[in-house]
Amino acid sequence: MMPAENIIGFEALPQTIPHFCIESFRRNSKPDALAFKIDDVWTRISGSEAVERIRLIALGLSRMGVRAGDRIAIISENRPEWSLTDLAILSLRAVNVPIYTTQAVDQVRYILENSGARMLFVSGQKLWKHAENAIRSVESLERLILFDPDFLPADDSRAMTLVDVEAKGADTSEIDNFDELLAQVRADDLATIIYTSGTTGVPKGVMLDHENFVSNVVAVSKGLPIRNTDRSLAVLPLSHIFERTVFYVLCSNGVAIHYCAAFDQIASHLQEVKPTIMTAVPRLFEQVYHKIVKKGKAAGGWKTKLFDWALGVGQEYWHAKDMHESVSPVLAAKHALASRLVFSKWRAGVGGHLRFFVSGGAPLSKKLSYAFWAAGIPILQGYGMTEACVTCANRPEDNKVGSIGTPFDGIEMKIDDSNGEILVRGRNVMKGYYNNPEETAKVIDPEGYYHTGDVGYVDEDGHFYVTDRIKDLFKLSNGKYVAPLQVESLLKQSPLVSQPVVVGSGRKQVGALIVPDWDALKEALEEEGISAEGSREELCENAHVVKLVQRHAVDLTRELSDYERVKRVYLLPREFSIDRGEMTPTLKIKRSVIDEKYGEAIDEICGT
Repeated sequence: MMPAENIIGFEALPQTIPHFCIESFRRNSKPDALAFKIDDVWTRISGSEAVERIRLIALGLSRMGVRAGDRIAIISENRPEWSLTDLAILSLRAVNVPIYTTQAVDQVRYILENSGARMLFVSGQKLWKHAENAIRSVESLERLILFDPDFLPADDSRAMTLVDVEAKGADTSEIDNFDELLAQVRADDLATIIYTSGTTGVPKGVMLDHENFVSNVVAVSKGLPIRNTDRSLAVLPLSHIFERTVFYVLCSNGVAIHYCAAFDQIASHLQEVKPTIMTAVPRLFEQVYHKIVKKGKAAGGWKTKLFDWALGVGQEYWHAKDMHESVSPVLAAKHALASRLVFSKWRAGVGGHLRFFVSGGAPLSKKLSYAFWAAGIPILQGYGMTEACVTCANRPEDNKVGSIGTPFDGIEMKIDDSNGEILVRGRNVMKGYYNNPEETAKVIDPEGYYHTGDVGYVDEDGHFYVTDRIKDLFKLSNGKYVAPLQVESLLKQSPLVSQPVVVGSGRKQVGALIVPDWDALKEALEEEGISAEGSREELCENAHVVKLVQRHAVDLTRELSDYERVKRVYLLPREFSIDRGEMTPTLKIKRSVIDEKYGEAIDEICGT
């Protein structure tokens, strides 16, 4: 692996994000430093163009009165303007307040008011309509700036476009003092307030300064083999700490970054971009895996037998590799054949050039990990949180499937002896919660350790494992504790399962609320000679349908302790959603809401 000074080479620079990224754009002025697809055509921005636009946006904002410490909010899907505006805000020592595009209207209003945002950037008409009621009611907002040049709310005098801002920045009648402004940015300047989408209570504003981010950029760059010849596809929202930190890492290392605005574009973008490195969440891998399995099973005859054989060989091969067991010449030959005949198509499906994925946000089951690794698509599971950025990950040369890897340089991690909680300390840990010292004191102890709320353990080689969230653990009426995330990761291996929520708190036994994958379920019903006719609501109440899904759940949890196994399931016709308050904007289940909303169903399958 290259030493960090060869990867970054920014030791002489001030330790701030705009210095790192702008210098990288200048040094690596490739024609596709940033790229975004508009109307089926890829629009590319060179490194020098990126620097110029950052300069114009920053000068425009400065001439509009933006000063150090001002809070400027952004609500937008992934696109280059998000990152360019972010870097311009940071260049002024101002503070970026990102808002999820899926955030409920009342939470948008709360974030804008609580942060005291002076200005808000909105991508376009769709998000304007989504958040309009919140935006209009926030008196502190002086300006609304639209990324799309063709949309401007006609009845709001505060509205203008990003083009207008850049035009102000290009006004030659005023002094161009961008470099002077940039030189004033300090490592301890507040860079962002990110409001956590907690599963309980109102969002808390996490304060991160430039040093938090820069220390993370340097640490991750040392730990992972990132090259300036790499191509990346940004699919996770930039409003999330994971993708935003990754952007800074990739940008600093001269990687060409391609933006994906929506999940339904991923398949086509993978084929066109052919990324070499990429970040994702387990949900993406689960969906890809189930589609591959569905296609393999549908082929029929010898093709299906070949597919099943290849899957079996892949699991056996990578299990041996993961356990550091010797791989026999026969198994190695079988795997090489499976790779050529079956797994080569998997690699082609993700563009054919991927060196590795980094996965975060939730546990990824071993079965799925083994399948992708066996196919020559390495998935490095990592770990982080808004309050401490990216803390650890597996490395290509030191990977343990099921673990979250080892800490990056300069980051300390340990297990609390009293309750098994994972603790983190380092320059990556937040400054605290905005205007909330009481909550800050609850999670950062006097020794500087951040208490993550995750339960886990560390093995003899220093690899950490997450078993669950402390607040998600629940106790059955017999006194046994159940970790739902682990059980849910097993249920997600079934092609019939789209969304599972393991339940049973205070009840006799464990059950699961399951939203089926309707296409896969109907195919499975037809194979078993069961009618798939009727509405989703009717199918959820069909005893044969319930038994089929329940059989999958029982089989997948068979190896758990008896009290952890799923005994019964309850099917739901609609996916859990953010709009109905069942999920956070980062797609985490609000278990207290689920317990209350589906209490009768839970009593039915778990007993009282």
